[in-house]
Amino acid sequence: MSYREQRSGPLNDPLVARYLEFVESRARLNTVLAVVSDLGIFLSFVDKDPAAVSTDDVLRFVADQRAPRFDGKVVRLADGEAGLRASTIKRRLASVAGFYSFLVMVEVVNRNPVPTGMATRRPRRHGRSRVPLVRVPRLLPKILEPVEVNALFRSLRRVRDRAMVEAMVLGGLRRCEVLGLRLQDLRAAERRVMVAEGKGGHQRMVSISPRFFRSVNLYMQTERPENASTDRLFVVLKGPRRGQPLSDDGLEEIIRAAKARAGLAHATCHELRHTCFTRLREAGMALEAIQAQAGHRSIETTRLYLHLSNDWLADEYQRAAELIDVSMLQTVAR
Repeated sequence: MSYREQRSGPLNDPLVARYLEFVESRARLNTVLAVVSDLGIFLSFVDKDPAAVSTDDVLRFVADQRAPRFDGKVVRLADGEAGLRASTIKRRLASVAGFYSFLVMVEVVNRNPVPTGMATRRPRRHGRSRVPLVRVPRLLPKILEPVEVNALFRSLRRVRDRAMVEAMVLGGLRRCEVLGLRLQDLRAAERRVMVAEGKGGHQRMVSISPRFFRSVNLYMQTERPENASTDRLFVVLKGPRRGQPLSDDGLEEIIRAAKARAGLAHATCHELRHTCFTRLREAGMALEAIQAQAGHRSIETTRLYLHLSNDWLADEYQRAAELIDVSMLQTVAR
């Protein structure tokens, strides 16, 4: 059943339907589904004509999302703890803000009721400083230790699955980028792949270990159906969808099952990607090179990997501290 068939209640409003058609023409399906969910939750809460929503309604929504539910115990809406995560609320507000930016653009409302932030007293060079309406703590992502990566590889049952995991843990590809790889994107002689469907529609060339290409070659020779109906590299290997592109859910299920067989507490596609860049940084790869490999639009996103490795940070500190000690001793000797 498509998201269109599942729409009900406030999502059937003509303005919402018009906006969702606009989003669908510009974004991937996962983004559309997230917007559908977020708008449905928000509009059900305010329970009024979308054009009549005020900033006060938005602030009440934020307070409601953060509030615990009491029924003998504290219950979070999403996972059983008090209130939703700040990152979830921020995403929902972004979906709502996008909807009202669209309504402003088509002249249905005069202004966007979602505040961009709260003004502060400290002036900025180009205007007043603002703090986010919802503060989101920047958490360090989990990564896998080498022994955990090896255990995960041992638990994979197909060469195809090994190649996909290698694309993430050796090349840092996102889940959607792995699934988006086409046969013509492979540059085996150069040990690179073209990521034609990167985040935000951006393309880039990515270097990957020869180990990945050896797995791909074996997969092509022994597992991939010769009569596959797609040029996508990774396809379904059995069942009624044999030879068709592997789906997001299919890849997630492969990783979940392998994690369970390996007895690992955590191992997601995103964690495999983070593991790749953490190890590259530990090995001395320049931050700018990691930025290009990861497909980050901003170096600030890549700076996260300055803090992921305790060993690397300790080594850098020790090296600098030793230089300072030598300098101080020389000064005293004079």
